[in-house]
Amino acid sequence: MESRVGIESVSLAYKKIILGVTGGIAAYKAAELCRLLAKAGADVRVAMTAAAQQFVTPLTFQALSGKPVLTSLWDSASGDGMEHIHLSRDADLLLVAPASADFLARLAHGRADDLLSTLCLARSCGLAVAPAMNREMWAAAPTRRNLEQLRADGVSVLGPAAGEQACGEIGPGRMLEPADILAALPGLLGAGPLAGKRVLVTAGPTFEPIDPVRGLTNLSSGKMGYAVAQAAAEAGAAVCLVSGPTCLAAPAGVRRVDVQSAAEMRAAVLRELPSDVFIAVAAVADYRVDAAAPQKLKKSDAGLNLRLVANPDILAEVAALPGAPFCVGFAAETERLAEHAEAKRIRKKLPLLVGNLAQDTLGQDSAELLLFDDRGRHPLPRADKLTQARRLIRHLATLLN
Repeated sequence: MESRVGIESVSLAYKKIILGVTGGIAAYKAAELCRLLAKAGADVRVAMTAAAQQFVTPLTFQALSGKPVLTSLWDSASGDGMEHIHLSRDADLLLVAPASADFLARLAHGRADDLLSTLCLARSCGLAVAPAMNREMWAAAPTRRNLEQLRADGVSVLGPAAGEQACGEIGPGRMLEPADILAALPGLLGAGPLAGKRVLVTAGPTFEPIDPVRGLTNLSSGKMGYAVAQAAAEAGAAVCLVSGPTCLAAPAGVRRVDVQSAAEMRAAVLRELPSDVFIAVAAVADYRVDAAAPQKLKKSDAGLNLRLVANPDILAEVAALPGAPFCVGFAAETERLAEHAEAKRIRKKLPLLVGNLAQDTLGQDSAELLLFDDRGRHPLPRADKLTQARRLIRHLATLLN
């Protein structure tokens, strides 16, 4: 899977992380997460709820972390009964994974009736949660309200992912894979090269209606834009992803705004400004139907003539703004890549442009890219799109800083 590439490069050296584990079948994934955290150099302490211990034993986490597992308010290693105070005072992050629907509700309402919930309430470090629950529980109104409250309280919500669940149903609610959670942590800890920066990314295709059931679109899958958003978040940026219609889940720690048409994408981008960086990955339709039909057009032997008008050039408009962000463009060409891409960069006055051959990239899981900036060309040999996105973000950070 794309998301698992490059986790060996994640470093959490000397970071102190409290891993909270709540009850649910996804607790088995927390064991792998604990292993990855330790491998990345983190100092891990594990706190488990009583329900979590019904799925995985504390001994498992003790073996993986090398430290006794915390399970009760009343078992205090410090001897003064204040373990819930001492633990977070020198911690860098409290991460609850999995976070059940019940635990999210308790967090949102400030409950402190066991060790883990008390730790969350008494903490002096950041808090992140990786939800895991049935799709109906995830979609339920109380859960949505609780998540809204937690986000307003400054809690980072990682995921969930969509897919097959332990109950046999399919949909959103799966805990993110441990590798995905690990990759998001440097950004949460302010350890990345884009820490403190706001990054705005567009991704996916746009859809321009012809009538209520038909439209003009393209073959963009959104995979490259979503990978760029993930890589920027991993690098420590606060990322907003403005996405056209795709079937992809938003990367961990990324705020997504869904749009359909080029006009909607333009409006969303302008609303989200100002930002430090704007990365225009979306394959925005160059044209739209001048006047979309209000009712479904009927098939006719006479054929159909459509009058197309140009859509706004979102990237050029943003790049021309006073105090414009650092703008990165993408050029998907079918021939003479270097010539067309560099011409586009100069025409739009962009500090960085990413070129690729559309026939080798659209809908694919890998890509060969060529970066263009004022210093020349920088080839990125073919690799999966998340690896390419991480390379791009590293290059961008050097130019930005």
